[in-house]
Amino acid sequence: MVEGAAAPMAWSAPQRESAMGLVLYIGNKNYSSWSMRPWVAMKAAGIPFEEVVIPLYTGAQDKQRILDVTPSGKVPALVDGDVAVWDSIAIIEYLAEKFPVAGLWPRDAAARAHARAISAEMHGGFGPLRKECGMNIHRPIRAKELSEDAKDNIARVQEIWIDCRKRYGADGPFLFGAFSAADAMYAPVVHRLRTYAIDVKPEVRVYMDAMWSHPAFAEWTAGGLAETLVIERFEQD
Repeated sequence: MVEGAAAPMAWSAPQRESAMGLVLYIGNKNYSSWSMRPWVAMKAAGIPFEEVVIPLYTGAQDKQRILDVTPSGKVPALVDGDVAVWDSIAIIEYLAEKFPVAGLWPRDAAARAHARAISAEMHGGFGPLRKECGMNIHRPIRAKELSEDAKDNIARVQEIWIDCRKRYGADGPFLFGAFSAADAMYAPVVHRLRTYAIDVKPEVRVYMDAMWSHPAFAEWTAGGLAETLVIERFEQD
């Protein structure tokens, strides 16, 4: 989902005091798949932060609030004192360096490289799936006609998940055993597969059930369901 607006030429990192130190700016929980990723990663890792929601596409004032936080004009954005980090995967990497014992990435070097590779693949790919199956937690569960490219994306996601579970499943129910940033990066896809009633393999269903049971995933979902703002452009199939 494309979020925010074009940035102005001049920008400096915002100064915001928080008792927790970290401030994470996010969009609507119902729609903002990119915001979900670092939010879930931080919650799952037990990293305390203040959450600031900036509703998307609601007018010039909210657009300016985003531009005041990040030169990209998009959420999510993390502010840590005079440091501002935008883009979900950059935020996760910043946090992994700042909190090395939080377990955002697997401890084993080979597993960690694998986790980063599939996270980068998620970050940079799967355009047809994103476009045709936008995240909308409120949407009634029903199937829709998908392009062959979107179907190929879905097949690839399942391949990634099944392969990770075969390699690392002995250590827990998530992609690399214990919950990691890789699970956070794929969390919105779990919603998409459910919302659009996409048929998945049994092994994938087991993984999706584990994600639905995770407290961080469940808390974000509850927050999305509690929102009342409707953005018509994201309600059209």
